Amino acid sequence: MATLFPTYNRFPFELISGEGVTVFDQEGNSYLDLTSGIGVCNLGYNVKQLNEAVTAQLGQIWHTSNLYESHLQEEVAEKLTQGTEKVVFFCNSGTEANEAALKLARKATGKTKILSFAHSFHGRSVGSLSLTGNEKIKEGFGDLLSDVTFVAYNDFHSLQAITSEYAAVIVEVIQGEGGMTAGEADWLEALDAECKEKGVLLIIDEVQTGIGRTGKLFAYQHYALDPDIVTSAKGLANGIPVGAMIGKKELAAAFSAGTHGTTFGGNPLAMAAANQVLTIIDDEFLEAVTQKADLFWYYLEKELSDIEFVEGISGKGLMIGIHLAKELPVADVIQALHQEGILTLSAHGNTLRLLPPLVIKGAELIEASQKIKQVLQTSMVHQ
Repeated sequence: MATLFPTYNRFPFELISGEGVTVFDQEGNSYLDLTSGIGVCNLGYNVKQLNEAVTAQLGQIWHTSNLYESHLQEEVAEKLTQGTEKVVFFCNSGTEANEAALKLARKATGKTKILSFAHSFHGRSVGSLSLTGNEKIKEGFGDLLSDVTFVAYNDFHSLQAITSEYAAVIVEVIQGEGGMTAGEADWLEALDAECKEKGVLLIIDEVQTGIGRTGKLFAYQHYALDPDIVTSAKGLANGIPVGAMIGKKELAAAFSAGTHGTTFGGNPLAMAAANQVLTIIDDEFLEAVTQKADLFWYYLEKELSDIEFVEGISGKGLMIGIHLAKELPVADVIQALHQEGILTLSAHGNTLRLLPPLVIKGAELIEASQKIKQVLQTSMVHQ
């Protein structure tokens, strides 16, 4: 399509419909989806409750503006804050949520310095890109924010860099784009404690890890963490663009009327979808995610333990990375899996990234592990 900017390397087929955890291309080929649209369609495709909620809202009003009250925004915010003393700002994406978090941290503290981590990913706007620890995707855009420092992830020595001069530290509990590297519990909790001691805000980017992906509504809830700001997006409305920044109530005064805003953020369609998503993802649902994740991890480790090119498996819950030896490019594996009717992703470090819809069945996860094994074994023979 010559009329589009060439910003994506696209695969040579189009996904035109979906049902449950299966998607179909223009030729009628079916694929078991282990991507969820990069962690977005956590509830799968053509979901009856979501279709009904959005259709009902379509028949009422699509858009007003944030000059008027919104009971839907209030309902979604209550579900996101889970009875805690926190407040929510709605936007349209994870990048926008991280931009809002950056602005809030600087305005609330009166400081500008931010600490981030190598191999992190927080977005592609100028502000969020400044927080991202990936030099390759920063090339060619000129000077970004100068007062951002990057240190090693999962490294206790790095915590010594946190001083009272910083407005905030931003961290992912699991670095998704950065290679599916999970933060270690004692390191994450030490990071939280260091921020508290130095009077530095802790921002946790839950754009990919949140909304049930790890078996909790937010991944940080697996640990003794008390973030000041949490960002969310991706799975929040199962495909309708939405983002959210959740902050402690004492930060609300820094975002008074006129200090920040959005035209489309928190629109009725997105809120109707998000409200339904958060109704579905209850404690019973999250427990099922945990059980399915345990099953998937068991079969992946069982099936792949003897594969020469597999160097390790990382992640948490249904957010999994299979680290491949450099002799076997992950791009080749992804395309081979397409031929077997499986959609997967890549991540930093030649990592095969798996983000299946949270509604996937155990039998489908077992099938997926076996097909991944089959493709990797075939690849070994061809090397």
